[in-house]
Amino acid sequence: MRCGPLCRFLWLWPYLSCVEAVPIRKVQDDTKTLIKTIVARINDISHTSVSSKQRVAGLDFIPGLQPVLSLSRMDQTLAIYQQILNSLHSRNVVQISNDLENLRDLLHLLASSKSCPLPRARGLETFESLGGVLEASLYSTEVVALSRLQAALQDMLRRLDLSPGC
Repeated sequence: MRCGPLCRFLWLWPYLSCVEAVPIRKVQDDTKTLIKTIVARINDISHTSVSSKQRVAGLDFIPGLQPVLSLSRMDQTLAIYQQILNSLHSRNVVQISNDLENLRDLLHLLASSKSCPLPRARGLETFESLGGVLEASLYSTEVVALSRLQAALQDMLRRLDLSPGC
């Protein structure tokens, strides 16, 4: 006799009935803790501070503060920063880039708890054409990116308390 899908489901039922969902408050607390950790890492390696409003010629592709941050906009912003940090090939920012990936996963959990359709955001579309700018000014790009990322993360931390929308 062949055991169909129903038999397999009945076999897994005791395990599935014991699994509990992670409380959304815990996910939100973990998100805030990870943001604070990333900000601390940036402080540890930060060379100098650049105002998020200050414009640096040739580095306009690095996002500044956003007026309204929904969960999808936060994910989009983090995707751009992750793409920039990965392109720097600096040992200083490898862990921060990994932390951004984990933070994006936590944002996706928050979005799914609110039934928000949050597709995986992509980075900059025209990023390949910026290779020359990055190679010519790796240090400046790192300083500006980390400074603006830090400001964006602190803003996200404040907005998470306000329960942002989709």
